[in-house]
Amino acid sequence: MQRYKGIVAYDGSGFSGYQIQLNGRTVQEELEKALRKMHKGNAVSVVASGRTDAGVHAKGQVIHFDSALQLPSERWVNALNGLLPGDVSVMKVVSVAPGFHARFDATGKMYKYVVYTGSVRDPFKRHYAAFHPFKIDIDKLRKAAELLVGTHDYTSFCSAKTNKENKVRTVSSIEIEQNADEIVFTFTGNGFLYNMVRIMVGTLLGVASGKIELNSIPAILAGRDRILAGKTAPAEGLYLWEVYY
Repeated sequence: MQRYKGIVAYDGSGFSGYQIQLNGRTVQEELEKALRKMHKGNAVSVVASGRTDAGVHAKGQVIHFDSALQLPSERWVNALNGLLPGDVSVMKVVSVAPGFHARFDATGKMYKYVVYTGSVRDPFKRHYAAFHPFKIDIDKLRKAAELLVGTHDYTSFCSAKTNKENKVRTVSSIEIEQNADEIVFTFTGNGFLYNMVRIMVGTLLGVASGKIELNSIPAILAGRDRILAGKTAPAEGLYLWEVYY
């Protein structure tokens, strides 16, 4: 058996999330269905770097799987994409060492979050950017983001559903780019808790819109209470961009 590492991109708007579940279409299900066809009905398990929620997209999700098939990278890509639906694409497949693990070997991730700031809802962006038609102070937004960078206990910025006991993470950078009617956040760190990026975005937008005080960010972090932070930003603006190893 050979272990393979794959990079997968998907449009999350048609999925109930990445991970297989009893009800709802999932990315993992589509990947394993395609692999099962390639292996003449034999099940092949796929392990990902992490799961994404319903409506969340990925440009660089990383997976691994084991197979007795000895195929070059290009043939894996062509064969899988020929079996996958149009909203999932395998971008690359390479053979890796038997001990490689897509989840446990990851050393960091990059997420992007897109906010559409036009005054009127754009139906063509509804699945790919969060609609926020309110005045934003971009300087205040960047100052607030700087206060979230570093090594902190991010209990205030994760869902109550988080099953991680240790909520200390390092966010190495938060970059904010404004392009016409869009704001793009780029978060890079050694790991992110459940809903952490979306709650950080919701909090930052609250500061930039004047609903949350800029100088309250340190107290929100120190308070370690989800109630203190802002709203959870919508799923459609979030993209898993890259996973580091």
